[in-house]
Amino acid sequence: MTTEIKYTKDGVITPKDYQRELQKLQTEMVKLQSWVKDQDLRVIVLFEGRDAAGKTAMINQITQQFNPRIVRSVALDAPSDKEKRQWYFQRYIKHFPAKGEMVFFNRSWYNRAGVEWVMEFCTEDQYRLFLNECPQFERMLVREGFIVIKYWLSVSAEEQEKRFQKWMKDPRTRWRFTDVDKKARQNWVLYSKAKDSMMAHTDIDEAPWYMVNSEIQEHAHLNMMAHMLNLVTYKDLTPKLEKLEPRPEKDTNYVRPPISEHKLVPEIYKKPE
Repeated sequence: MTTEIKYTKDGVITPKDYQRELQKLQTEMVKLQSWVKDQDLRVIVLFEGRDAAGKTAMINQITQQFNPRIVRSVALDAPSDKEKRQWYFQRYIKHFPAKGEMVFFNRSWYNRAGVEWVMEFCTEDQYRLFLNECPQFERMLVREGFIVIKYWLSVSAEEQEKRFQKWMKDPRTRWRFTDVDKKARQNWVLYSKAKDSMMAHTDIDEAPWYMVNSEIQEHAHLNMMAHMLNLVTYKDLTPKLEKLEPRPEKDTNYVRPPISEHKLVPEIYKKPE
């Protein structure tokens, strides 16, 4: 029986229903993880989108229950001097999954088609070369056996501005509003043109782009996970529920050292007596 999903007066899924649906989808994602490991699959998932589109929060929700030895997320900093002298794709390749692994890229090689071109961090020739090479690069990955999934998180200028303002008000997130973000606010149309050009050149059959409406982050999380689970065929390899054997009897020959001998962390937060 399908449980009815309730929404607030603003059209947002209620927190209770969001958590319930999130738990269900995370459970399925763990099943997918086990299948990837069992079948020696190599899965690459790219998350692109404007600043504040919700890429980091999306990946955090997806990977929350994953085994970090099988699944990891990658968010690269600006390239080093050495990396600038390498083949453009080289610094990303070293983070690719081995057989039985999944990697989620929080921004990827598509930086060149977006922020690098808009902010003039690359030359026009480098930009044009990327648009020509990228489809060939991804076709090569697919021929090699990689599963390449590309998501673009779409957000409006109004919603982006709300999130920027929220970041600035909170000392915990103020660091996220970088100098590049400040300039991006003034270049909305240029970023739109860059995205349109990128899509036109790199939306290929072997690795198509999937657009996620990210205006409401909770909806985006659930919709993206449901989509990915339908995209990759998997079987349930969840271990059977086992009854744990009783613990062995206490060893009467063991004497625990006094707790006072340890350097204890002060209990600022503790259960009231």
